[in-house]
Amino acid sequence: MRVRDAYTNWSTTYDTDRNLTRDLDQDVTQAILGHLRVARVIELGCGTGKNTALLAVIGAQVQALDFSGGMLERARAKIQAPNVTFTVADLTRPWPCADQSADLVVGNLVIEHIADLSFIFAEARRCLAPGGQCFLCELHPAKQYHGLQAHFTRDEGQVVIPAFVHHLSDYLGAAEAHGFTLRQLREWWPTPERTSAPLLVSFLFGV
Repeated sequence: MRVRDAYTNWSTTYDTDRNLTRDLDQDVTQAILGHLRVARVIELGCGTGKNTALLAVIGAQVQALDFSGGMLERARAKIQAPNVTFTVADLTRPWPCADQSADLVVGNLVIEHIADLSFIFAEARRCLAPGGQCFLCELHPAKQYHGLQAHFTRDEGQVVIPAFVHHLSDYLGAAEAHGFTLRQLREWWPTPERTSAPLLVSFLFGV
């Protein structure tokens, strides 16, 4: 199943399915970004709006992008803040955002579905104003090495969503190539016990 179709299918139960990755990602985003106050935010792959509510608090204006109509329908119903604009957009093509139109670009659990990291960082760099930041929180490649990727269950069985493995050095190399400086890299586990590979990795880059 194609990524867009899979997420549109999943949108009907995404918020209610048991999902440690989704829940940890929301906690991580709150922990890293919750103290910020910025003028303009671009959210990549907003989904059902699980992090959009936070971004609407820390950003005076938020442009939330996603290419799944089902996900956006639920996000619009859930997040009715007047400072949030939801836009249909394919992140693998030029984003519908003006040059230097954001102070913060945020992407959560979306980059694993995109093959070309270089394009993502190029667009983020184009859209960010001087002094801007880019925050990414993604499935840790160590989990991907063992076969974990986004999935959900339907009556006909498990639906596994196509994904690409990006090593930590791939993120760092692509970011550096487009003028970003790493400000923070953290690994995250769903429980205090660190007896297995981390579930998520987060990056904060600056320009």
